[in-house]
Amino acid sequence: MSALDALVRPALVRIAAPGDGYDPHGDRYWGTGFFIAPGWVLTCAHVVAKGGSAVWRHERAVGLSWQGRAATGEVVLAKPRPERPEHELGHWDFPDLALVRVPEATDVSCVRLSERPPVIAQPIPVSLHGWSRQTGRVGIRQAVGEAHAVDGGALLLRWTLPVEGLSGGPVVDLARGAVIGLNKGRGTDEGAAVPITALRELHDAPGGAILHEVMRDHDRHHLGRYRSLAGHPDWTRAQIRLRPPTTQGVGPGRRVHLYGRLAELPPPAGPGEVMHLVDEVKRRVLHDDFQSVLEADPRTWREGVGLLHELRDPVQEAIQDLGLNAVFLYATLVARHVTDLHGDSPAVESLVRWIEDEAVEAHPAIQQEIAQLLTPDQPAAAPVAVRETGARADVLVEIDTPHYGTRFPWRIKLLFDGRTVSPLHHDDHGVERERLEETLRAPLADALSHGDSGEHLAAVEAVLPLDLFDLAIDGWRLTPDDELLGAYALTLGQQRTVVVRHAGRRTAPPSHEWLKRWRAAEHGPLRAIPLRAEVPAAGAEAHAPHVRRETPRQAFARLLDADEGAVPVFCGRVGVGEGKRAMAAALAAGHPLALWRTGPHPDGDCADFHEQAGRLLAAAGRADGLHRPVRTLRIRAGDEEADPGERSADAWAEHLAVLVDPPDRPPHAPPLQGPDLLGEEAAP
Repeated sequence: MSALDALVRPALVRIAAPGDGYDPHGDRYWGTGFFIAPGWVLTCAHVVAKGGSAVWRHERAVGLSWQGRAATGEVVLAKPRPERPEHELGHWDFPDLALVRVPEATDVSCVRLSERPPVIAQPIPVSLHGWSRQTGRVGIRQAVGEAHAVDGGALLLRWTLPVEGLSGGPVVDLARGAVIGLNKGRGTDEGAAVPITALRELHDAPGGAILHEVMRDHDRHHLGRYRSLAGHPDWTRAQIRLRPPTTQGVGPGRRVHLYGRLAELPPPAGPGEVMHLVDEVKRRVLHDDFQSVLEADPRTWREGVGLLHELRDPVQEAIQDLGLNAVFLYATLVARHVTDLHGDSPAVESLVRWIEDEAVEAHPAIQQEIAQLLTPDQPAAAPVAVRETGARADVLVEIDTPHYGTRFPWRIKLLFDGRTVSPLHHDDHGVERERLEETLRAPLADALSHGDSGEHLAAVEAVLPLDLFDLAIDGWRLTPDDELLGAYALTLGQQRTVVVRHAGRRTAPPSHEWLKRWRAAEHGPLRAIPLRAEVPAAGAEAHAPHVRRETPRQAFARLLDADEGAVPVFCGRVGVGEGKRAMAAALAAGHPLALWRTGPHPDGDCADFHEQAGRLLAAAGRADGLHRPVRTLRIRAGDEEADPGERSADAWAEHLAVLVDPPDRPPHAPPLQGPDLLGEEAAP
């Protein structure tokens, strides 16, 4: 038995129907699980599903046995899971995970989980472990193989295929000494495993916040085992023996101490909070304008360390240990960030003491920055890392005109510093218009969790064809659960900045008018002008004037001649009819700002809408001054419990939409097709 196998076996759990015990024939045997923290077993969702509806009703319906002990457990988290307990799923998509609570299992051996997403430049030697009845009797089986690729979320295995019963068992990286996945199933030529980092998907499930508690106990467990003087084998010492002595970065011993301290801190609110600090560290130790195009999805402080502790740069490696410097600086930024949000605490003080003890091996420039960050009132001996404020990134929601039929292709991306784009989700096949909100809700929520940083919320920029300008994205709610909050269920536009941008006019470089008007909008002042205007009809009598709507070309001429700070305003929809033709004229005339309404409104209130919009623009002063007052107006306009007078004063802003369309922000690539900006002239 290898050293790693000796560590895995005590953590393996046999999963079966309650009361099955150690029945050697395994008639009621379901599969394998393993302890990841005291009281917590991880397995595949399809394994526990064999227990039927009782499992999904949160009953203690899962039989567990390990090391001569037995208990029953409750499935706390699972993904996927049936919508109703009595339903059965026809197939089990990734991540296929279930977390089982076993309160009696307090003194157990737990595996060591990798904190890094799988990146496979070359095949990784792995071992597979679990219970199996391949020989006709249930027993522990292990084998050796390779993880050779990541495809569609699955970790692909070859040479050694999982057999029946190994589902839910751990896959161990033999080079690093950590669990990197769970056995899921087998195909014709290879097996499939779920990467252990897919655990983060359970964070998004109802009740997923408990994973912070689980990972805290995981890191406490391994720090306690490493500190123990009992002499028992432990995962950290096994990792130290596996690590080549010349390897740079932060070694297993340092990491287990750091993880134990990070685990005691309040957890991050989302991946954006972690990635904000990771990005800042990389820009400091690599180069100032560094921005990774590939987005990670960390949910714990420890995962930020996983993204940094083996940082590489061939040019600098001979001068300094980048991974070591990066981790020390990251730990310092975490301590400072948590203190800023939550105040000082014993947990932060413990982390700071660890940094002060260990960072003596950091580069002198990094030591100075750490000292300044930990004691900000002291004068800086050298330039320190600049801590950025604001959201980490904004979110682009790009929806295209249907290429075929009535399905709208879509993409969701992160936009860093208004220039660097990182794709997250897309569907080139598209969905029907009426299903856009339902379809985009989850990927948009995921993107916002990456863009938000602490209390700083990402803005949403909806890049739409003109046909969809009345798609009220600002009125969407991210999750159906928001509806349970009643009067406090804020819409997207009440929570954060939501603006519309035009997809169609990016078929060519920005026009002179567009650039000129945007420069004016950035500096102000702003004033309202009508998007549509009425003009005298030919031959009208002076004593009985007759008016008609402008033609689109007349509107274009008027809007082109308007002052640079003029903002077109319209009291109705602009995705259809006259409003659409007028908005097309405004876009062709280079207007980057506009206000309109996407929903119904009382007859005869257009004059009030234009007057109120003019006041809003004058008070805002410039383009970036619109965001906060528009958000406030959206909240007030939706208050159904306000006094009638107050409601009447804010009613004009109900369904308010805002175009804020800078010419210098992505996307720059032209769409496959562009609309005719002016369209056909309206009949007199």
